[in-house]
Amino acid sequence: MAPSAQTHHRSHSLLLFQKLLNLRDSASPLTLLLDTLEQGAGPLLQEFINRGKLARSKILFVSFTTARKPRNVDIFIKARGRSVTALITEIASYCAPVNSQTPKDTATNSQKCLIVVDSLNPLASKQPHVLPLFFGSIINPFASLVAVYHNDVPLVLPRTVNEYEPHPLTLLSHMATAVFKVSSLYQAVETKRAQMRSLREPEWGLHEGREGVLVGLRTGHQPEGLVVEMEMRRRSGRAVAERFILSPSRGGAGASLSLLSDHPLFAPAKDAEGGAEGEMADSTFNLGLTEKQRNDREGIVLPYFDAQTEVGGGEGGRILYDMGREDDFDEEEDEI
Repeated sequence: MAPSAQTHHRSHSLLLFQKLLNLRDSASPLTLLLDTLEQGAGPLLQEFINRGKLARSKILFVSFTTARKPRNVDIFIKARGRSVTALITEIASYCAPVNSQTPKDTATNSQKCLIVVDSLNPLASKQPHVLPLFFGSIINPFASLVAVYHNDVPLVLPRTVNEYEPHPLTLLSHMATAVFKVSSLYQAVETKRAQMRSLREPEWGLHEGREGVLVGLRTGHQPEGLVVEMEMRRRSGRAVAERFILSPSRGGAGASLSLLSDHPLFAPAKDAEGGAEGEMADSTFNLGLTEKQRNDREGIVLPYFDAQTEVGGGEGGRILYDMGREDDFDEEEDEI
């Protein structure tokens, strides 16, 4: 990729990621965050909340697993043990759409609402068929939803679910307009190093196969940050995918964002031609050809070219054999 095209791709990807984090211009009405036990989506979820607070949006936090109200959250709703209908009614009361007589361009930032769901697993496990109704009832032009789904949590479906129905995760991935999959930067770096050395890739947590291990052992020199795999679905149906590194800040400022390809270990390799030129530059003799040598080589006529131009060329052939003194002629042998 040319340097100018690479710079354009890098700038476009970072701007798109920033737009999704800011939820500007309703970039993604339904954003799905996929995490694991090894790397939770907490830092990315907090980044959504902080940016929504800076934009003066109303932040609603729907809690299934969180006990305390997070920072910068305006309304904290406890959803555990409540019916879906009651939950939809309460959320809709806080995020009512604007009056139809009000023009959209006069709507202020305070009318916008960010709904955060800390875990969709309880809802997907008990009533997976109500997920489209739940999303369709609370999402409107001035309300965006950011929800977390834990990939490692076992999902026990009720017996009433038909075996031919799609899995709740498949349904969620189909409905989401943007999907963010988070993973550990330390584990990504260790996996890349093993690949570069042609070694077996390390495993963590449940994949280790060790008895009693749920979360892999973490060392004290882990780099701060997490890898975010973005997949955004445009209205045309085309998906835009890219991988980023998100490094949360401790001082409360915005997190730093960068492409994973900007990491020294994940930087793309140089072109094979450039690498060959570099190797030839280090040698003590020239392995290339001059222009005169190249022209002389192209002007050589090989013997089999003349055989192809003779009469009958390409129509079959015969084998010519000259007998020597040591050869024993066999009269019964077919004539060659």
